[in-house]
Amino acid sequence: MSGLVLKDVSKTFGNRKAVDHISFTVNTPGVYGLLGTNGAGKTTTIRMLLGIITKDSGEITWQGQPVDRKSVNFGYLPEERGVYPKVKIADQLTYFGELKGMSKEAAITAIRKWSKRLRVEEYLELPAEKLSKGNQQKIQFITAILHNPDLVVLDEPFSGLDPVNTELIKNIIIDLVRDGKYIIMSAHQMSTIEEFCQDILILNRGRTVLQGNLQEIKAGYPATRVQVDTTKDIDKYLKELEVENEKSFQYTIKIANESQAENLLKQLVSDNIPILKFEIMKPTLNDIFIEKVGVQK
Repeated sequence: MSGLVLKDVSKTFGNRKAVDHISFTVNTPGVYGLLGTNGAGKTTTIRMLLGIITKDSGEITWQGQPVDRKSVNFGYLPEERGVYPKVKIADQLTYFGELKGMSKEAAITAIRKWSKRLRVEEYLELPAEKLSKGNQQKIQFITAILHNPDLVVLDEPFSGLDPVNTELIKNIIIDLVRDGKYIIMSAHQMSTIEEFCQDILILNRGRTVLQGNLQEIKAGYPATRVQVDTTKDIDKYLKELEVENEKSFQYTIKIANESQAENLLKQLVSDNIPILKFEIMKPTLNDIFIEKVGVQK
């Protein structure tokens, strides 16, 4: 089987089981979501699949071959940010490119391409300490993709970025997928995971608590909310319902079942209440995540 395969993988540090028999497969290009609370085992899993640390048991293969740091052409953006503060950006990007087997000329060409794409050309001759945290993060993102890796692991890629720079990175990730790259993404922004990932795995205390196709997972849950946008106060229709949020006649209402939403709609229509939007909604990934890992036992 092509792609990345983890089968029954475990890792223990002292008396703590950091990763407990997890398995997943990424067999087509795209973005796979690896989720969990702090300390759930995400980073340990990432380091094992990249061959940075050794697993205690199980199998990890890439394109059918056991994973080690020589067999996988990977790019890694760790959660812990790290650039050399006193070194010129151009010099350290060239250094990282050469570490990954690029010639100096190829590295310089790639640096020009990505620095233009990420709008950091003007900073290449500056030491990293002169850059804002957001621009330092963009530089570190370049180090992860500079050498055209096959497998890219992004641990919290949008942390600390403003909306404009977030959009820049998102568009690059979309292009990487179009170019046939395999991407593992770990993020706390559930809306980002929903935007990019077809398949997810949620870890809690080293164990898998949910995995599979995101749309199929959500389809298995009943509707929990209805969104109603109107032009007037409808509070009198909501006395028996729980209003989660209300702003300028835009209501988010919790429902126990879809019939509650249907009854509300009938009342509003029969009284000629103008309705701009009426949407019955499935739980968000954030709701599902909290359900699965929010209560620590």
